Amino acid sequence: MHRDTINRLLLAFIVAILAASTLIALRAPDYFQSSFAAEDDLVENGTALFLLVASLVLLSNAARLAGRGARRAAVLTGAYALLFFLAAGEEISWGQRIVGWASGDFFAANNYQGETNLHNLKVGEMRLARVLFGSVLTTVLLLYLVVLPLLYPRAAWLRRIADALAVPVPGLHHAVLALLASGVVAAIQVPRNWEVYELVFALLATAIFIAPQNPGKTR
Repeated sequence: MHRDTINRLLLAFIVAILAASTLIALRAPDYFQSSFAAEDDLVENGTALFLLVASLVLLSNAARLAGRGARRAAVLTGAYALLFFLAAGEEISWGQRIVGWASGDFFAANNYQGETNLHNLKVGEMRLARVLFGSVLTTVLLLYLVVLPLLYPRAAWLRRIADALAVPVPGLHHAVLALLASGVVAAIQVPRNWEVYELVFALLATAIFIAPQNPGKTR
């Protein structure tokens, strides 16, 4: 299947998820919170799955770049693939709740959910998820998903940096959908609503890595 076709299918899937999430939140808010967007259920497992798929797409891109002799781009893309693999593992606490193994002493004492993952670690009363994976990560994601695709064709200095770092740049259609998703999820006034946004991001990332704005530099 052609990459552009896969990209369009993923974007259509995101729209369907946003519509379904809104409907479920309005009609069955208890189900939304306790099942649909709960830990180890449909949304969270979908997020982990597509973070892994995004990692595999990046690995494929890295192999293609290496085959063309673009070694630096291949290494950077491989590093991005590792980050997404780690994110997929973190999303499901590395399968801990699936397999049922117990956390070690460090995580039992320093993870506020008592699980083996980094994003739920705490330092004193400060939760790492709220500091680094909250406002900081949200800002970075919005800059990447919305600002970068707008400035990339217009700012030569930014284009040089992005291409030198082999950053897959979102297309304008990705940016529009990211803004739409942000508005829809924010409007869903049900606990765990932002779990849906994590799934949307995993799908968007996969679509971007398959069909970036700068394909000649990143795949």
